[in-house]
Amino acid sequence: MSDTHYDDGHTHGHSHDGVKPSTEARYYAGRIRAIEALLVDKGVLAKEDLRRQIEYMEARTPANGARMVARAWVYPEYKALLLSDTKAAAQELGIDASGPVEFVTLENTPEVHNLVVCTLCSCYPRAILGVPPDWYKSFDYRSRAVDGPRAVMREFGLEIPEDVRVAVHDSSADVRYMVLPMRPTGTESMGEDELAGLVTRDCLIGAGIPRSVG
Repeated sequence: MSDTHYDDGHTHGHSHDGVKPSTEARYYAGRIRAIEALLVDKGVLAKEDLRRQIEYMEARTPANGARMVARAWVYPEYKALLLSDTKAAAQELGIDASGPVEFVTLENTPEVHNLVVCTLCSCYPRAILGVPPDWYKSFDYRSRAVDGPRAVMREFGLEIPEDVRVAVHDSSADVRYMVLPMRPTGTESMGEDELAGLVTRDCLIGAGIPRSVG
């Protein structure tokens, strides 16, 4: 199992809100739709099969990761399972993370903050978190997250104290990572559904922290 990670350093300039598809992206999307229509017309694919596959893909969202985090915050035994066998933890909640790719959950602590990147392309725990955001796939993020993770996170509005070590984990075709953020203070009386609502997609990658209470 590959577990490439880097110590923190200090530099990024991205926009992760309101990103519009590029002309190239729209061109390839059009080609994909044309190929899809042709395959259906030739009987290679059935519309029903396509519908089921689209529904399956759309069901894979960051909400799945949020449910896993919330369960881990509430039940220590589930947290132990999540950190030791992420696939089994996903399966326990009815989330399909089967397949050859390994999933590793990284725990944030008062001493260590984890950040996930894929320096070569855009490897991402899609089975658990769904489609990666555009900024995660950008060359800017992929290159600068390694060299200057603190500066990158600062652009997301996240300031990591200097006495907290930042560990950058490089995803690969074989291993994908998800971050288990620290539970916010003041949430002791909250149930799993409420806690899941505090978990953002960005904090599951390490580029943010959960929403605060109050």
